[in-house]
Amino acid sequence: MRYNFIAIEGNIGAGKTTLASKISSLYNGKLILEQFEENPFLEKFYKDQEKYAFPLELSFLADRYKQLQKELSNQDLFSDFTISDYFLNKSLIFARKTLGEDEYQLFMTLFNIMNANVPRPDLLVHLYVSVGRLQQNIRSRGRSYEQEIPDEYLEKIQDSYFNYLKQQPGLRTLVLDVNAIDFVAYPSHLEMVLNAIDRDYPVGLSSVRLLP
Repeated sequence: MRYNFIAIEGNIGAGKTTLASKISSLYNGKLILEQFEENPFLEKFYKDQEKYAFPLELSFLADRYKQLQKELSNQDLFSDFTISDYFLNKSLIFARKTLGEDEYQLFMTLFNIMNANVPRPDLLVHLYVSVGRLQQNIRSRGRSYEQEIPDEYLEKIQDSYFNYLKQQPGLRTLVLDVNAIDFVAYPSHLEMVLNAIDRDYPVGLSSVRLLP
């Protein structure tokens, strides 16, 4: 991999963790995985979003910040690069759609303080998957607290990602449309994804649609 730090992003159920894990294994990368299942507010949030949105987003921000700051400051002499299945800015993306305006302004103040101390990825890969396909993936992995996520919530997060990425000209971002392929089931499809990622992209927003 030509990039020292790659972050894989995308909506819930897009395949971030699976892809990051596969790339790490194949290319000898240091793997950073988000520990989201340890969050005490996550299951409560899906049952009552209005009540638990603010504590959920704050706890996610704190956990992500601590993990990234620790992992990215410790060099691994036995790894060729670092890859994570998230980047800190996803906290801002989700908060934009889950919090009220006053809460969001406070959240953004805290985010900006933390974000100044975390390295940005050399390449951000955003996996674009349709809401219908996301719901299939969510059902397949069988996490009980995710099974009643409405389409409207996934659509809001999708819109928030795209609105944010369009406003980040200084971030090297690759949007990969993977709706037509299955990189989990088919090695040839995974190879297509790997080839698309390991290219020299300019700073700014690039997009690639992968077809079998």
